[in-house]
Amino acid sequence: MRMELPVDDGNTVVTPMTEPAREASMRTETSARLFARAKQSIPGGVNSPVRAFRAVGGDPRFIVRGEGARIVDADGNTYIDYVLSWGPLVLGHAHPAVVKAIIAAARDGTSFGAPCTAEIELAERICAAVPSIEKVRVVNSGTEAVMSAIRLARAFTGRNHIIKFAGCYHGHADPLLVQAGSGVATLSLPDSPGVPAATVAHTLVAQYNDPRSVEALFERYGDDIAAVLVEPVAGNMGLVLPADGFLAGLRAITRDYGSLLVFDEVMTGFRVSASGAQGRFGIDPDITTLGKVIGGGLPVGAFGGRREIMDMIAPDGPVYQAGTLSGNPLAMRAGIATLDGLAVAGVQEQLEAAARETAGVLVEEAARAGVSIQTASIGSMFGFFFSEEAVHDWPAAERTDRKRHAAFFHAMLRRGIYLAPSAFEAGFVSVAHGEAELSAFRLAAAEAFAHIA
Repeated sequence: MRMELPVDDGNTVVTPMTEPAREASMRTETSARLFARAKQSIPGGVNSPVRAFRAVGGDPRFIVRGEGARIVDADGNTYIDYVLSWGPLVLGHAHPAVVKAIIAAARDGTSFGAPCTAEIELAERICAAVPSIEKVRVVNSGTEAVMSAIRLARAFTGRNHIIKFAGCYHGHADPLLVQAGSGVATLSLPDSPGVPAATVAHTLVAQYNDPRSVEALFERYGDDIAAVLVEPVAGNMGLVLPADGFLAGLRAITRDYGSLLVFDEVMTGFRVSASGAQGRFGIDPDITTLGKVIGGGLPVGAFGGRREIMDMIAPDGPVYQAGTLSGNPLAMRAGIATLDGLAVAGVQEQLEAAARETAGVLVEEAARAGVSIQTASIGSMFGFFFSEEAVHDWPAAERTDRKRHAAFFHAMLRRGIYLAPSAFEAGFVSVAHGEAELSAFRLAAAEAFAHIA
């Protein structure tokens, strides 16, 4: 399927999907012009900070369309995409089943502010796939899901403190903008102006993969810790895997102290495995937050957990949470189509192999060029750092070579490979990433590593 979508920038003509752009033929004038125009009416020219390329330099590419594993920018350059809208597009861009579902839903109406059957169908799929979730509430973003989960955890336990981990990002709600990763780290903002000290007074920070740092907080504040909030696989300081026993230790200590364990699976849900990171590692959290994949590329979030906890949510219980567009029928149908596509036999194995092979290419080509690199992959996610030391936590991630990462990013971009414009983000593959994409990735990586060596 070839898409024919117009670009309304005045004088750009969309060209057909081709192979990725090569360095000699790439032009960027239209994206540069659009960025200059955007900065006149949008803060920083973008609606989410990491898109601005501040961490890597240069101007962002304005994307006009996508199909499968490829995207096209406003200048007509084609790239193989390893960002995939920061994770949701596990079936690839404009997957026919997802597009069909969205079109059919839109024909019936874009929003009702009332219950619709698609909400039930998506909730049933989530509950069936993730054993720890007995009930789920759908919201509009990952930030909203985590914010609501914290409120619920505090109400259920009657306690105030929350433990989070340095370098883990859980959205931009005020209590969580403390030593956050992702865009906050990209912009070198340890916190954010506008967040009152009182708002973060109950947020305690531990080190990811360091059980002792968690134990120390419980020894001091244990009677008033409502929950431990963690990315079970950290994806917002780059991809960092949990050390053996780390997640099990969190489960044990929260049970011992009567606190809740909250898994932020906005990124890892349905990407690390068919039942998320919790299914892969055999840990049942009390509350789980989801997003990205369950909306198939449309705005969505969700939080769910044990029945006795979720029954505290209004209207059944006293914990208030609401949203006019929650359960939007377009997002619900896109999510259902995506989860159904992931349920096809062999798809999860295919995705895992693609991520593993992509990380393997980075290892091989870096070694040939004599460049020190650390890589990881899990499910359909992969990541890499320019470092001679293994990266297990946020301090080690901060010590990695971000200048070399920026040079590599641009070398790959010029060769038609679209990676995250930050050293502190994970990469993603989709079912559309096959042998042709891997071969193109290898060629680009070989040239890029040689360029920066």
